Amino acid sequence: MGSGSWTTSTYDYVSKSRGYDTKSATATFSTSLKTSMNPASFKNSMRECRDNDDHPYSVPVMVFVDVTGSMGHIPHNLIKNKFPNLMEILINHKVEHAQLCFGAIGDHISDTAPLQCGEFEQDTVKLIDSLESIYLEKGGGGQIMESYPLAWYVAGYHTSTDSFEKRGLKGFLFTIGDESFHKTYQGRSLADIMGEKEAEDKTAKQLYDAASEKYHIFHIHCNDGMHNIKELGNDWEELLGERLLVLDDSNNVAELIATTVAVINGADMSKILASIDKDAAASVSTALVNLKTILPSIVGNNNTGIVAL
Repeated sequence: MGSGSWTTSTYDYVSKSRGYDTKSATATFSTSLKTSMNPASFKNSMRECRDNDDHPYSVPVMVFVDVTGSMGHIPHNLIKNKFPNLMEILINHKVEHAQLCFGAIGDHISDTAPLQCGEFEQDTVKLIDSLESIYLEKGGGGQIMESYPLAWYVAGYHTSTDSFEKRGLKGFLFTIGDESFHKTYQGRSLADIMGEKEAEDKTAKQLYDAASEKYHIFHIHCNDGMHNIKELGNDWEELLGERLLVLDDSNNVAELIATTVAVINGADMSKILASIDKDAAASVSTALVNLKTILPSIVGNNNTGIVAL
């Protein structure tokens, strides 16, 4: 996995041939949990991001979308409109070897598919196929909490990356949603999700800490979803601090993800913002206003633009 490269011309051809312009989200995405997205079907219980001839310095980027109802438009907008924006910002601004892994989050208490996770890819068709494989379950437990930390669980305990293991460089992990998160995860639930015999109970903080060893973690809260961030208390801020990115217009999720990754890898934010739509640039800049204060501590004095631990 991970070989091949992105081209916008290939995306345009696939998008047209599959009719994304006119297809609904229901017609576009999977109607059930696919084996390829089921964590219990992982080979050796792992997702791997490896260097290859096409991408000798792979950069793992994991993107997990909330599929409990109000957020289903985000993957639909991405596959229909915004894929080129995401990939072109990365490739044109110091992250030409990014390998993306798409996943989905639900509610582990009430949903049948609370965690979905694809492979790390950069090939255009494989990326599109992976995103299209997401099951929009449209569930949720009605508690204004979803199981976003499951993304940290799979990243922390069930991924292996050459970026971290060979070069000591962290990847990137984004969750996207409009609610708070469950604070505790029973071992039997985690074991069931991964198809394992047993697992230990974990708190959200423990899962965050485990994933943080290998990934720069961000949560994108979409204020135009069901809940404004001010309605959710301080849980996200207390756990993530500046890594909570509040986005007023969820239409700009792709630009925010790509800009965050590129800037932390040493790209010039002003050049990125100048290359995209003015409204998107303003939205992204606002979401990253607090993150700017921690960029020096991440990038340090590394003039190559590569993120060091």
